[in-house]
Order: sequence, then structure tokens, then C-alpha cells
Amino acid sequence: MTSSFNPDRSQALSAETQKVVKAFDALDTDAKLAWFYLVYKKMGDSITPAAPTAAEPELAPRLLGDYYELSDDEQLAIMRQIVNKEDTEYSRAYGALKENNQLMVWYAWAQAMGDTVVGMPSNYQASEPIKNLLSQIEGLDFEDQISIFRTISSNMGYTDIKPIETQAQTGKTSSL
Repeated sequence: MTSSFNPDRSQALSAETQKVVKAFDALDTDAKLAWFYLVYKKMGDSITPAAPTAAEPELAPRLLGDYYELSDDEQLAIMRQIVNKEDTEYSRAYGALKENNQLMVWYAWAQAMGDTVVGMPSNYQASEPIKNLLSQIEGLDFEDQISIFRTISSNMGYTDIKPIETQAQTGKTSSL
């Protein structure tokens, strides 16, 4: 299954920020991983303070504990499974988290890259689409950046929980 922009799970995105999310969705799996890493490398200090008390790392022991014990190849495979929304144990663990905790997972992994998490190849060169996305995100204000990160991270991982249909979708009013 491929990742795609889900407007029902967006964070009240503006037209400009929706364009960034759609451009991200157009990247291939490894380009998405590279973009996430580069964003956190450049902007990680401003991303994580967004919700320090809202993130609960202890809720993700598999992703922020067991994961670090795996081989580089296993870690990379898990990252790809999460990006691609595959129905796997780790992707389900990620999909069960709230958005702030999903962001915390990516932040923790980015911080540990090259140490306890598989690193970027030393000869890696970002593609033009990745560079363009990085410059677009840098040009946005903090609130727009965070809404993009939350939307992108919440559209990853596997979950079989469906959003509750709205009144506009069902045509019915709720009853008590």
C-alpha cells in the first residue's frame, strides 16, 4: 500500500502546506526517509519542543527500545514498512500512537542515526525534489511546519481503525 495524503487526517492545513504534504507523498520511500532525516538534522531542535509534555516515549517501547537492538538492515526495513503503511508488528505499533508520539519516534531515530540507528550513506546526495521540499518547509512559519510534520507522520504506519464519519459524510445527525 502506498502512502497518500489523507485530508481527513490533516491538521487544518492551508493550501500552501497541503502542497508540501502532497509533494512529500510523491517521493519514493527512501526519499521520504531521507527528507525526514534531513528535516530533523536541520530543524530538530525546533520540532521537538513543540510538544515536549505531550509526547510519551514510554508508550512506544517497541519503537524506542527493542528497535535499537536490531541490525541496520532490519531497522531500515521497519522504517520503510512504516512509511509504506504495511501491516507489520512495528508498523502497527507506530500506527497506534498519537501524532506527537509519532513525531517523537522520528526525532529519536534521527538523533540516534549513525549510532544505534542505521545512518545515511556517507555519499548520499539529496535529490532536487528533497532539496525543494526542505527549502519550502524552511520558508514556512513554525505552526505551518508542525502541522505538516504531524500530518505526514500521522499518514504513516498501519492501523485498521477508521476515522469516525462526520455528519456531512453520513447525512445523519447524532443522537444520544
